[in-house]
Amino acid sequence: MSNTLAFVFPGQGSQQLGMLADLAEKHDIIERTFAEASTILGYDLWNLVQNDAKQLSQTDKTQPALLTASVALWRLWEQEGGLKPTYVAGHSLGEYSALVCAGVVAFIDAVALVKLRGEYMLQAVPAGEGAMAAIIGLDDDKVIAACDSASGIVSAVNFNSPGQVVIAGHVAAVEEAMVNAKEAGAKRALPLPVSVPSHCELMIPAGKKLAEKLESITFSVPTCTLIQNVTAQAVSDPAIIKANLVSQLSEPVLWTQSIALLSELGVTATVECGPGKVLSGLNKRIIKGLNTSSLGDLLAFEAALSA
Repeated sequence: MSNTLAFVFPGQGSQQLGMLADLAEKHDIIERTFAEASTILGYDLWNLVQNDAKQLSQTDKTQPALLTASVALWRLWEQEGGLKPTYVAGHSLGEYSALVCAGVVAFIDAVALVKLRGEYMLQAVPAGEGAMAAIIGLDDDKVIAACDSASGIVSAVNFNSPGQVVIAGHVAAVEEAMVNAKEAGAKRALPLPVSVPSHCELMIPAGKKLAEKLESITFSVPTCTLIQNVTAQAVSDPAIIKANLVSQLSEPVLWTQSIALLSELGVTATVECGPGKVLSGLNKRIIKGLNTSSLGDLLAFEAALSA
């Protein structure tokens, strides 16, 4: 186990049609993990992520797909003798992947949980009523002010890196906040192609349903140090972990603060355990000089393993 290594797990937006295909050709543990998830979901998840872009973009399908991809990569990393991290953190949905890999919750329980999480989120806001947007090149406090001065429900929901904050809420309110942010000096305000406005107060009804479901699922103490999004703090008490998962649905993801904490704890390298390299890019902007690697394709995986 390395005291300077953290594994980070991506959230929605990192899914890719055809993800992990080259790794699956060489390592059967990838498809075996997807087959395990498919028995819980009632459909062929591997076929979906390889062939159905439309379904993959729907949050109730995206969430199990990303969780399963991350867990498959973690299992492969362990199988190949990869260095165990002392710390884990996941961005939004990615926190569930971190929980599985830290031994907090069983994989099959997590698959069922994130499927329901996606369904609850879709039910909370009728299609077309919610929106999200990325605000680039504006200080956090000015993004918050741009939301506060808008009419309706909109708030800063993902503090991804310095100068990159995501906002969410009702469509009209988000559009007004985007204008406010541009007027305040933002370089860009970009609408995001999402099916639900995550991490804002519109998700409170989804959180209530999730809390009820969590009562029936066993959580254990993490086997390594877990940093949770909603507090950007290390948490080990299973009851607090559950409560934070509920809060996370309707409160901001403090990613910038989470990575800053990992750096303070002595982390010098992060490995992105999931498809893509979104978090690696964010992490390098948060902590200058941080070593980052990813596992989402065969070349990247083998490079990280031999590093």
